[in-house]
Amino acid sequence: MFDPLLLLIAAAFLLAGFIKGVLGLGLPTVSMGLLAITMPPAHALAIVIVPAVVTNIWQTFVGPYLRDIIRRLWPLMVGTVIGIWLNAGLLTGPYAPYGTVILGGLLVVYAIIGLSKFSFQVARSDEKWIGGIVGLMTGVVSAATGVQVIPSMPYLQAIGMEKDELVQALGVFFTVATVALAFNLTSAGLLTAATALAASFIGMFVGQAVRSRMQPEMFRRWFLIAMILLGLYLAASAVHNILR
Repeated sequence: MFDPLLLLIAAAFLLAGFIKGVLGLGLPTVSMGLLAITMPPAHALAIVIVPAVVTNIWQTFVGPYLRDIIRRLWPLMVGTVIGIWLNAGLLTGPYAPYGTVILGGLLVVYAIIGLSKFSFQVARSDEKWIGGIVGLMTGVVSAATGVQVIPSMPYLQAIGMEKDELVQALGVFFTVATVALAFNLTSAGLLTAATALAASFIGMFVGQAVRSRMQPEMFRRWFLIAMILLGLYLAASAVHNILR
């Protein structure tokens, strides 16, 4: 007999891996959103950690920009790690039920920002101190929800990287952030993920194969609309469970 939960995990990571293969990001965001429908965010993140780390490491070394990325983004990464470690109990402590509400809200915010194409610029001379502050904020959010896209993504888009450099930078940053989260979850005894890893690679391989045959902007638009709907559903269902 098939385990329905195992099938759900495989389906969630096939979709998340496919989106990452096409867009270069989205695996933790999509998989956390889908898994949080049926389990607490801490358990969902425990499954997400290993596929996220492995696929981001793969993305980290595909490109020639690694040295420059580390030089520019080290304050962002250090700030994120500190923010995660200082708030290690948010996913497993007494406030854990509120994590799904926050996750749902962040998915909506992330998608609206993407759809509106809101942008701002950060001067090269200000990258270090702004990056550190953004990193701390991202670490707190990540510790509570397992998602690292807010406010790090708007910042990464604001510092003026080329497309290929940005994709590689996302791999570097998300690798550091998910490894920091892994230490939090290992201490809570929640780390397991073999099915998710296999499904992620299959989905990512398929996504990369079709990326050159479709219009990424159209795919990205519908992906963000789906994130809004998923985020609203997660937030509303979590509030309902808390009030009940």
